[in-house]
Amino acid sequence: MTTPVRIDLVADFVCPWCWLGWRNWLAAKKIANDIKTEVTWRPYELDPSLPEEGVPYRDYMKAKFSGENEERWKAMRTHLEAAGPGVGIDFRFDSIQHRPSTVNAHRVIRWARGQSAKKADAVAEGLFEAFFRDNRDIGDMDVLVGIAEAAGLDPVIVRDLLATDRDKAEVREEEAFFHQIGVTGVPTFIFEGQFAVPGAADPQVLANALREAASLPGRE
Repeated sequence: MTTPVRIDLVADFVCPWCWLGWRNWLAAKKIANDIKTEVTWRPYELDPSLPEEGVPYRDYMKAKFSGENEERWKAMRTHLEAAGPGVGIDFRFDSIQHRPSTVNAHRVIRWARGQSAKKADAVAEGLFEAFFRDNRDIGDMDVLVGIAEAAGLDPVIVRDLLATDRDKAEVREEEAFFHQIGVTGVPTFIFEGQFAVPGAADPQVLANALREAASLPGRE
């Protein structure tokens, strides 16, 4: 029996390209639907220097994309808003008020990952929707507990864990590992630990990568 192709998906939940990349991946799996897969969400904070309470979004974006970078952001935003509806995404950038730290979101998906890939996928989708569509603060404990509960996790346990530093160091260590092996942007899809596809690649590109990974020597 052929084992599933292993994919490490390195992502952050305030990264619009990551949500687009995830939806493209779901489309890619339909193209290569004869191949079983096993996706593991891996943490990557676009800005680990943020305080855990987060900062005002507009001030943050103005500082980050000032001068020449402002035009670059406008171009990226135009592309994202055009591409989103085709994969069922409604980006609502104008309504975002808060730029959260995502370290706690990564802790929650780590706990979901420990239970099942299905629950981890549900948490990831919930985080993306909460931030980009519903414009909620995904650094807030109540928001995170609600997302976790909707994905099938025990809300009482999640709340208790979030009140501690449980697994915070482990998340940061995992992030450091992916930095060390050369991941400099997200999303990054790593196939069988052998090769990577960076960015929100088209579904066909991801499907081709999946077929290549499935044919790697040594796989059963």
